[in-house]
Amino acid sequence: MYSFSSSVSAIPLYNKNGCSSSITTFKKLSFTTCCSYKLKKLSISINNPCYNNNNINIMSKCLKSIATFPLLIHTLLCFLLFPQPLLSHDISGFVRLPARPTIITPHQLSESEPQQVHISLVGRDKMRVSWITEGKHTKSVVEYGTKSGEYSKKATGKHTSYQYFFYNSGRIHNAVIGPLEPSTTYFYRCGGSGPEFSFKTPPPKLPIEFVIVGDLGQTEWTASTLKHVDSSDYDVFLLPGDLSYADTQQPLWDSFGRLVQPYASKRPWMVTEGNHEMEIFTIIYPHGFKAYNARWAMPFQESGSTSNLYYSFEVASTHVIMLGSYTDFDAQSEQYTWLQNDLANIDRSKTPWVIVLLHAPWYNTNEAHQGEGESMRKVMEDLLYQARVDLVFAGHVHAYERFTRIYDNKADSCGPIYVTVGDGGNREGLALNFKSPPSPLSLYRESSFGHGRLKIVDETRAYWSWHRNNDTDAVIADGVWIESLSRSKACSGRPDQKVVHEEL
Repeated sequence: MYSFSSSVSAIPLYNKNGCSSSITTFKKLSFTTCCSYKLKKLSISINNPCYNNNNINIMSKCLKSIATFPLLIHTLLCFLLFPQPLLSHDISGFVRLPARPTIITPHQLSESEPQQVHISLVGRDKMRVSWITEGKHTKSVVEYGTKSGEYSKKATGKHTSYQYFFYNSGRIHNAVIGPLEPSTTYFYRCGGSGPEFSFKTPPPKLPIEFVIVGDLGQTEWTASTLKHVDSSDYDVFLLPGDLSYADTQQPLWDSFGRLVQPYASKRPWMVTEGNHEMEIFTIIYPHGFKAYNARWAMPFQESGSTSNLYYSFEVASTHVIMLGSYTDFDAQSEQYTWLQNDLANIDRSKTPWVIVLLHAPWYNTNEAHQGEGESMRKVMEDLLYQARVDLVFAGHVHAYERFTRIYDNKADSCGPIYVTVGDGGNREGLALNFKSPPSPLSLYRESSFGHGRLKIVDETRAYWSWHRNNDTDAVIADGVWIESLSRSKACSGRPDQKVVHEEL
């Protein structure tokens, strides 16, 4: 698998309806080209995750010729000349299906109707309700209650908007409701009218179940993944970066919000940023994250953070830390100081579980994005180790991989378990190539779309499972029971009393 990237400095253009006028206005265009020659049949596919490393022979002549074509011509020729790519069979017999197209989800209601509704946790007993209206006179009001159609309470929030080149966002509303009772279903509506939504608050104590999906995007694979997620109940959705893959094309943010609304409006979605949220444009937008910060407000102030790009929250005896891979993290940074204080203030007798999410993985045996999290690891890993963090989840690499407990590139029974879940359904396809031979630290790895579930059963035990997304079925391909380090006698002494085994 070869990847090609080209940077385009053209200003994004939009027509009067707010739609992108040209695909060439992407700041960065990334695509993956797979060429496979098998049984004398040539198959070429854009963003095609259907090929297995064991049966691919890369054709260098093919790649050299393709690299000279513009993106649109290349895509058109591939689909016209080679319309039916081969499927790939893993050793296990699993058939990896071909790539799926992007879904554009339109808004077909009135300007005052709420759209892109999603909720997020705020403190222990409150919820932020966020939504967008195209009309400029809709109030930032949420009415809610415990009976359908009966709204005994009301909260008034605030609204904002933003401009990105010639794109003007709708009115972005945020209202915090509560206090709310745990494990309770609430019904609500936004703006004083429109459809009724509902959500269930998380439990006050264990057990609790998290769904964890990275690099979600908005393709047909995304829709399939979300359908599998929704087929079984859970309490909180965690997303370690790369949400919409808008990449400066702002209408794609709107489309993404409408796509995930049926899910994000009924369970809290807690997210952190990835590289596709940056949307930096030299001089004009040098700091980035304009759309992300405006659309996906997280409870950073409640955790003492000064940035929406990193924060923490607690739910049901679990402390969740969302770190920012794309903001300052060196030892003199505000994020580093905040992380030190946040970890120091956790009472493990009351909060036995600590998990961390970030975008660029610190440990990775896939050939994609090698070493991109290394500088952050060198600075922050010791903080996590000394605090006995239980698990670290990352995205970025479009595959699934689970490691053993690690500290400083060595197996360590008192270090966190590292898991990569960058396989939600992104438009760039899967990262198919893992390093060979496998590292003894990597216990399971696979290039397939899917989602993960972390069910924390009690103060000592949790069960992690990864569900492979094979179109109509979600198959549990990997699962493991985990013991909390806060209850481990072997790790209750000094942090330097560690067990070392293999090196990465």
